[in-house]
Amino acid sequence: MRMHIDTIPVWDAYRAGGECPLCRLRLKNEAEYVSSFIGASVMEPSTRVEVNKKGFCLRHNRLMFEGDNKLGLALITHTYMKDTIKALAEGAKQSGAGKRAGLLGISRGGKAPNEWINKMTGRAAALAGTCILCERLDNTMRRYAYTILHMWGHESEFRKAFNASKGFCLPHYAQLLKLAPDYISGRDMSAFMDELTGLQLNSLSRVADELEWFTQKFDYKNKEKPWGNSKDAVERAILKLRGQMYPDKD
Repeated sequence: MRMHIDTIPVWDAYRAGGECPLCRLRLKNEAEYVSSFIGASVMEPSTRVEVNKKGFCLRHNRLMFEGDNKLGLALITHTYMKDTIKALAEGAKQSGAGKRAGLLGISRGGKAPNEWINKMTGRAAALAGTCILCERLDNTMRRYAYTILHMWGHESEFRKAFNASKGFCLPHYAQLLKLAPDYISGRDMSAFMDELTGLQLNSLSRVADELEWFTQKFDYKNKEKPWGNSKDAVERAILKLRGQMYPDKD
């Protein structure tokens, strides 16, 4: 049942076109998660417990801030901040570096010992480096990557759509290549690597050519010549190299 549920959005992403179907799926699911976290789920105890432990990264805080529920964001941020203060204070207490002054425990006579600084730096970095939404999104995208691998091996129509597509961004190309040995083997694995990498190289070359024409259009000799597919080549080149950050304008 899970596979059937996941194949529908994968097919939708392929039919929509674009430079990377997995980027399209990621942005769609990200928007749904953002809406969920500042919507009804904000008051669910299980959600609040998870948020209090992990919080959100800068990108997802920004997306929620740009939403229409500042109160919901304030509520979950307040409880997460209180838990963060508690965790940081506990770390300072456990690190123990002589007499302390203030909440963070800096030594009265000068700088704290390097060991204490390292421990507190590590704790602060750990607290700042988690995001519950990123974790859920990454899990979802691994599932979709697996779905693509499964469909490639079991659905001839999808395999045709796969090879007729524009490939992937480099991060998602790497993800598929990394996961492939877990789901594909033998001759199928060799065929998949050939098809995926051939598709990717052709796709990158196509965008590189369009990007080159974009630069040449600024030469007065080419002013009256048609743009072709190059008007948005810069945006698509960045997408190909690093992934898509924002939804398509259409």
